[in-house]
Amino acid sequence: MAWLLLLLLPAVCLQAGNSAGSNRENTYGVDQPAHVSGVQGGSIEIPFSFYSYWELAEEPQLRITWRWQHPYGGFIYDSGSRFIHKHFRNRLILTWTQGQTHGILTILDLEEKDQTMYFCRVYLQTTEGWKSWQSIDGTQLTITNVTTAGSRDTEGQRNPSLVTLGAMVGMVVSKAVLIAPISVLLIFLWRKKSSRLKPKLQAAEPVIPQSS
Repeated sequence: MAWLLLLLLPAVCLQAGNSAGSNRENTYGVDQPAHVSGVQGGSIEIPFSFYSYWELAEEPQLRITWRWQHPYGGFIYDSGSRFIHKHFRNRLILTWTQGQTHGILTILDLEEKDQTMYFCRVYLQTTEGWKSWQSIDGTQLTITNVTTAGSRDTEGQRNPSLVTLGAMVGMVVSKAVLIAPISVLLIFLWRKKSSRLKPKLQAAEPVIPQSS
């Protein structure tokens, strides 16, 4: 049943490639999203599909490979040999089986270095031999660093202890501002009262007669 889909694929794709208003400039190609994003330590999925017009071999074989960084970058996955790049060891999953024309590449436990371009390449055995083609635009993977994002959010915040200290200083200053006028007033009244009492005290002093 799976091979029936591939046997019908050339005719369908030929019509799609030659029909008016079709977005496909060629009669073969690979479709994948222009951009996906994920969080460091998380996972992402890159869906893909492909089409062609070539006549399949009697017992056709199909291989899916993935490149990264640029269209002619190194291979990170090969379904034929089950090769996985050492950087992605135990972190890549290709959801695809022989006969399907679509699938999903999953990248687990995302790392900062994973942020780059990814390109799906297809190898198909036809009556004219092996044919291969791939996406030229690829998929840009963007990764967000949670730790960095968190530190940025708190970067502009004050140290709680400094905030508390600042509040205490503010309270002391405010109290000092309120107390100062009162202190000045009390000193003024005390001095005024003292000035009034001084003449009376002087008047009460006995007069000592001087001897002639």
